[in-house]
Amino acid sequence: MSGKKMNLKIIGTGLILGIFFLWVPGNSIAENTQNSDHGIYADLLAKYVENGVVDYAGFKKDEKKLDRYLAFLESTDIPGLSRKEQMAFYINVYNAWTIKLILSEYPGVESIKDLGGFFSGPWKKKFVQLNGKTITLDHIEHDILRPTYKDPRIHFAVNCASKGCPPLIPEPYDGNRLDEQLDRSTREFINDSKRNYLAGDKLYVSSIFKWFSEDFNDDVIGFFVKFADDPLKKQLQARKNQMKVKYLDYDWMLNGR
Repeated sequence: MSGKKMNLKIIGTGLILGIFFLWVPGNSIAENTQNSDHGIYADLLAKYVENGVVDYAGFKKDEKKLDRYLAFLESTDIPGLSRKEQMAFYINVYNAWTIKLILSEYPGVESIKDLGGFFSGPWKKKFVQLNGKTITLDHIEHDILRPTYKDPRIHFAVNCASKGCPPLIPEPYDGNRLDEQLDRSTREFINDSKRNYLAGDKLYVSSIFKWFSEDFNDDVIGFFVKFADDPLKKQLQARKNQMKVKYLDYDWMLNGR
C-alpha cells in the first residue's frame, strides 16, 4: 500500500473513532466538562469547609477555580435538568456566589452585612451572573427556590456566610442524592443544641423559624418533632400542647476561621 493511501486510511479511521466517542453516552465533551467543573467545586468545598467553618483565605487563593465553576453555572442549560437537579443547581448557585461575594472584600469582612449597599442588604445586590442575566441572591431564594419547590428544608441548605446560618456542607448538592442531603442538613441543624434547645416548656429556636414561619406551616414544634432525634423528639411530643416557642438572636458574624 502506498504511503498516500495509508495516510488517508489512518485519517479516515481517526475521524470515525472521533465521531464514535463523541456519540457514545458518557463520553461527550459537554458531559466530561460538566463533571469536571462540578469536581472543581467539590474539591474546593472539601478542602476549605470543615464542620461548617469556611476557610475564606484558602478560597481566596483558589478564587480562579471558583470563577471557573461560576462560569460553568452561568452557561448551564437549566431547562435540560430534572426537577431535583434544578433544585440542587440553584442551591449550589446561591452558596457558590455567596462565597464569591465574601471574597470580593476579604479579608476586610466581619459580616456579610458589611457588603450591602447604603439602602439595601447584600441579598439585593445584583451581581449573580446566570442565564444571561444579572440577578440577586434574594431572587434565587425568594423568587425561585422557595415558591417553586415549596420545601422548608431549603432553609438548611442555602448558606448566608454567617455563624447563625445552617452550616455550609463540604460537598455540592446533587440531584441524585438531594433528599438525603437535605434531610441530613435539616436534622443536624435541628438537633444542634447550640442553635436550638429546650428549656422547661420553652423551645428556643433560630430566628429562621420566625422569618419564614409560613414555610413551616406556622408549626415550628411540629417541624421539630418530624426531624428531632430522641430524647428531644419524645420531650416535644409529651409537652407539645403547653410548649412555647422563643426565637434566639441571629449571629451575623462571618462563618470563617
